[in-house]
Amino acid sequence: MGRTRTITRRTLLIGSVAVAGGAVFGVWSVRRPHPNPLKPGLGPDEAALTPYVRLDAAGVTLITPRADVGQGAWHVQALLLAEELDVDPGAVRVDPGPPAPAYWNTALAAEGAEFTAPGGGVMQDATEGALGAMMKLMGMQITGGSTTVPDGYVKLRAAGASARETLKRAAAERAGVDVAQVETRAGHVVLPDGARVPYAELAALVAGMEPVQDVPLREPSQWRLIGKPGPRLDMVAKCTGTQGYGIDVDLPGMVHAAVRLNPAQGGGADGFDASVAEAMPGVRAVVPITGGVAAVADNTWRAFRALDAVDVRWGRGPLPERMDDHWAALSAGFDGDNRDSRKRDDGDVEAALAGGEVIEAEYRAPYLAHAPLEPLNAVVRVDDKAAEVWTGTQVPRFVQKNVARIAGLPDKAVTVHALMSGGSFGHRLEDDVVRHATEIALRMPGVPVKLTYPREEDMRRDYPRQIAMARLRGRVAGGHVDTLDLSIAMPSVMASQMGRQGLPVPGPDSQIVAGAWNAPFAIPNHRVTGYRAQGLAPVSSWRSVGASSNGFFWNAAFDDLAEAAGADPLAERLRLAADRRARAVLEAVAEMSDWQGARPGPGRGRGVALVESFGVPCAEVVEVRDTGAGIAIERVWVAAEVGRVIDPVNFENQVQGGVIWGLGHAMNCEITYEDGIAEPDNFHAHDGMRMWQMPVIEVRGLETGDRVNGIGEPPVPPAAPALAGAIFAATGQRLREMPFARFVDFV
Repeated sequence: MGRTRTITRRTLLIGSVAVAGGAVFGVWSVRRPHPNPLKPGLGPDEAALTPYVRLDAAGVTLITPRADVGQGAWHVQALLLAEELDVDPGAVRVDPGPPAPAYWNTALAAEGAEFTAPGGGVMQDATEGALGAMMKLMGMQITGGSTTVPDGYVKLRAAGASARETLKRAAAERAGVDVAQVETRAGHVVLPDGARVPYAELAALVAGMEPVQDVPLREPSQWRLIGKPGPRLDMVAKCTGTQGYGIDVDLPGMVHAAVRLNPAQGGGADGFDASVAEAMPGVRAVVPITGGVAAVADNTWRAFRALDAVDVRWGRGPLPERMDDHWAALSAGFDGDNRDSRKRDDGDVEAALAGGEVIEAEYRAPYLAHAPLEPLNAVVRVDDKAAEVWTGTQVPRFVQKNVARIAGLPDKAVTVHALMSGGSFGHRLEDDVVRHATEIALRMPGVPVKLTYPREEDMRRDYPRQIAMARLRGRVAGGHVDTLDLSIAMPSVMASQMGRQGLPVPGPDSQIVAGAWNAPFAIPNHRVTGYRAQGLAPVSSWRSVGASSNGFFWNAAFDDLAEAAGADPLAERLRLAADRRARAVLEAVAEMSDWQGARPGPGRGRGVALVESFGVPCAEVVEVRDTGAGIAIERVWVAAEVGRVIDPVNFENQVQGGVIWGLGHAMNCEITYEDGIAEPDNFHAHDGMRMWQMPVIEVRGLETGDRVNGIGEPPVPPAAPALAGAIFAATGQRLREMPFARFVDFV
């Protein structure tokens, strides 16, 4: 792991500051550390060992600030801390901690640096360091971009190691022995005579000590937890139905609310008549909120029913009225004035295209809903001095700031309890539900207000995955792909999403070309141009963001060219693979699927795709069978290079889930608009893959890369193009637009 060690030496420092009743050890990428958010409220027998470890009489609590939305983030962060701290993850408590700048995401800069200074090397390292320092100063506590593992891989282990060595020194000094004679095991310091001192017993001693710094991290050969299969920390709770989510919050005196928002997104309410609703049993109030109206009742069902009885006069929204208008806006986006970026321009594309037959094609990807299973919810209590929030969120500091702004309070007066979420797929990067709950709570000072969105409200008013269109101009020569010129038009995800937080996004939006411009292939003439389309629906991050559509566009374009050249799609990718990691994952899926061996029988086909997203090259082979009644997806082989697999079981589950997510949405899902209103309003109209359609999915994680990366999103982008390639191989029908169910049936 050469690059990981270089980053550790160059940019990470362990700083410390003593606190009453405990000690603090922090890991930072700039010299001045943020204050430890665990310090306020510590009692005399408690200690905060780094912002990530807290000790009290009940034992050890590991702080896991990256949000858990079902991907096992709390579990993986706990493993990284526990590995060096020498605790059993199953014997400690896990807590996401408070919103705080100390929990800024160190890995968010990697994607931005890669885009700004492509090609790696000194320039990319310097750019990444500068972006990282800026994000550290801003305290960007965000979960996203598959950054939980790369963010914590070094700093959580280093924090655990520093705390461990300080605890050893405290125990040794108290016992009057040399620190070299003591060791740690399962949350205890073990003295030379075999006596075991619980960590919690040492809190008061640690508070008065200088922390041990510059602790070498253990070699992989010494690891007890990392890389070893084991049960997830939340497995028992989830298997027994005892896991608590935001939707489960129940506070004394709590009331329940629901909202009805203008179905034409961006429009408001011109007025409403609530007389019928206000007379219904259990209804406490009907109040206006931004963009609509809210009903408050003694339970959620009565709040839902009350909304049905409110007569609202809706204003018109600003969105294009029909889907043809949305596609027309995308088509108009391919205008020179809308050019956002051109980060890939190899060879001489124009000269190459002038020298032979030009192959042209157009590809389309629709809007998609996030649709997490847990309904959007938040509990907010506000009075004139403070506010308290309970919700599942990937942006706790944004939540804190927005509640403070709406309630007219200082940020520090807002307490946010970040809870486990029943899914997100990017949805929990938005905080509309919290803002609306705060508006309602302001009308009921001191009363906890639990807001739950009806499913229909969530689906119609979601900020969906971006709609996108791509156009290919290409050329083949000598039986090979010679020229690939891909233009992509889509709205800016980052400008839309960050704009709702009042944050500017200067320069190009990397997501417009993500997963396409960085395709790791040495095509002689290769150009990717991004265009920022205007006048479309507001959009947000959706699992794998720009790569979710661009991975389909680029691979579908490559397959069109490979077909024209008469080349095998996998062999041609291997021939052009310009990165050893990309070649390795292609070779892995070729071996796993026996691509060169026994060919699929009649009516069967295989497709292959490779997309690099979030630093991870991921290759997939999909095999389908044409049953006569429709397409059956039978097997999928996946290989991904992540540098280090933290938990093999969780890794496999994440990859399989990403494949299912990618396949199901490619098959069936789209958000369409009529009269400026999103038409699908529940799961029946946005249908994913069903249990009987599930293929066998074989997964292989490669660990030869020089960076440690996450796996939550990279398996999604290759699924759709690999499926399209398999359908072509089985039927001869080339699919260039999702969802594929528009053109073929699935069984």
